[in-house]
Amino acid sequence: MLNTLWLAFFVIASLSGLYQWVALHDTEVFSRMVLSLFSMAELSVQLMILLFGTLTLWLGFLRIAEAAGLIEQLGRLLTPLFRRLMPGVPAGHPALGLITLNFAANGLGLDNAATPIGLRAMRELQTLNPDPKSATNAQILFLVLNASSLTLLPITIFMYRAQQGAPDPTMVFLPILLATTASSLAGLLAVAFMQKIKLYDPVVLAWGGALALGVGSLMALLASLSSTAISATSSLMGNLTLFGIIMTFLLAGARKKVKVYECFIEGAKEGFDISKNLLPYLVAMLCAVGVLRASGALDALLDSIRWAVHAFGMDSRFVDALPTAIVKPFSGSAARGMLIETMQHFGVDSFPALLAATVQGSTETTFYVLAVYFGAVGIQRARHAVGCALIADLAGVLASIAVCYWFFG
Repeated sequence: MLNTLWLAFFVIASLSGLYQWVALHDTEVFSRMVLSLFSMAELSVQLMILLFGTLTLWLGFLRIAEAAGLIEQLGRLLTPLFRRLMPGVPAGHPALGLITLNFAANGLGLDNAATPIGLRAMRELQTLNPDPKSATNAQILFLVLNASSLTLLPITIFMYRAQQGAPDPTMVFLPILLATTASSLAGLLAVAFMQKIKLYDPVVLAWGGALALGVGSLMALLASLSSTAISATSSLMGNLTLFGIIMTFLLAGARKKVKVYECFIEGAKEGFDISKNLLPYLVAMLCAVGVLRASGALDALLDSIRWAVHAFGMDSRFVDALPTAIVKPFSGSAARGMLIETMQHFGVDSFPALLAATVQGSTETTFYVLAVYFGAVGIQRARHAVGCALIADLAGVLASIAVCYWFFG
């Protein structure tokens, strides 16, 4: 799948470039495409350097948590649920605790913590893989849920809106929460269909009901607060939780008489090994995406969508927010740029800007996640991971459009 997809990016970009050159007399299109190859290769190195520091830090702390027995305890707690969702993972396997930590970090918007934890979980799942080049069912489910955007506290979206002068930066909080719930649910259902997972199992239903109750209670609580209080609470919860996790790891290690410094160094060395293996995968995916963008193919797709919407006599305001939705699966930085440009062009509280912010907060950089998570363990055959992840993305975009017309239309 990845081979076909990667090749398709270049083929589509080439055809689009030829059209721009021959039909539109754009003689600079191929120079832009070549330039994008070099700029994306440079960006890949920059991302790898950022990941290097983050992975080194968090894998050091994770090694302390592992030595203190915290990962094992989390695994035992969630064994009944994951035995149903991931039957290929033995009860009490360390991957289960790491998956739990990863989901918790994603939910709180702690991206810097979630990625290294997720990579460690993927490596643990890889130890159970009979075919190291092909993704297992458990790895696919884990990746799709990561790619479905599990964020409950979209602090970065609030920050972008505040930077652009929004009087109420948290206005999109509830729309994002509803849309990201839809995307995660769609991803889970898609994987469950492909893998024949029985979601009607009493244990799965009990966990799902508890999660729904928790999310509903959080929505009710935050809906009763002022915008200033929501923003302050979100920031405090995120930072307090992040530092609280670190202190929990350290104190649990000290209680178990773990040599925390030596243990941290040992885990940090593993971060170095993972980081250096990521670069080829990042270069391959980001360069393909860069060429596709520089060729004008994405702009042509957007114009086609706008024409089709007008042809059916529908409201086309949402089309102005689609650049964020279109590029988000490929590049987080490009989506951020599209979001900010939409805010500046239409106004921070315009309908397109509010929709773009909701899409940004409820979808994920699917192909980046795919390249990083599978690249870290050398997986080349993604099987149904890409299709299920894109279904989650589509659900997030459609839910964002529906919710924003409900809230702001």
